[in-house]
Amino acid sequence: MITTVLFDMGGTLEDIFVDEASEREAVEKLAEILKSCGLDPQVDLEELKRRVDAGWKRYGAYRDSCDVELKPVEIWCDYVLTDFGFPRETLAPHCEEIAHMWEVTHYHRRLRPRVVPMLEGLKEMGIKLGIISNTAALYQVFDILKEYGIRDYFQDVTLSSVTGFRKPCTDIFTVALRQVQSEPEECVYVGDTVSRDVIGSKRAGFAKAIQICSKLTGEKDSGIRREFEPDYMVEDIYEVYPIVQQLREAETA
Repeated sequence: MITTVLFDMGGTLEDIFVDEASEREAVEKLAEILKSCGLDPQVDLEELKRRVDAGWKRYGAYRDSCDVELKPVEIWCDYVLTDFGFPRETLAPHCEEIAHMWEVTHYHRRLRPRVVPMLEGLKEMGIKLGIISNTAALYQVFDILKEYGIRDYFQDVTLSSVTGFRKPCTDIFTVALRQVQSEPEECVYVGDTVSRDVIGSKRAGFAKAIQICSKLTGEKDSGIRREFEPDYMVEDIYEVYPIVQQLREAETA
């Protein structure tokens, strides 16, 4: 019987996208934080953005090759800002602040419509709820769940930045299963990508995978080998509730 529904965060429970305005604001805030710490990049914003983009590309090549997530200190000191030669002992204490800022500024974020009634419906069915999210910050997901007013719906929040594993690595799914005390065959996973969410959850043995596309789905799924396909595709996050309800009813019929 389905007992548990686990969700991706960015692109699934919340809409996220990047544009020129959000990119520029993130770089401006990064410059402000660095200067406040006595770490002047000594370049204009365009050059700062160019170097930061190159740093993220370096980090992306590393993490995507092994499905590993480093801690904010390692990401920003050893990859994103390494070109500047900032003293590690000066930069390191501010890396979580920078990581948090980047996650909430570089991306426009808003809670998808009808998330709350969907979660409420699942909760009333006695379904255990959790989140498995790839993120480069330690606390941002917890903070934004509280900001959205939905933190209390979730028995567990499993993050790549905490576990060190990135989806589609099955280890991050296994950690979440241990946390909610569920078997994979009892679980449904909901995400916006095949590459991370559908493939990862199916490899981990989840019963069903539901996909809801986001503005970043095409980019994240570009060129992947589609080892698995979603069992369901939805356009409205609320549709997760009747799907799970139907699965439960079919099991007891």
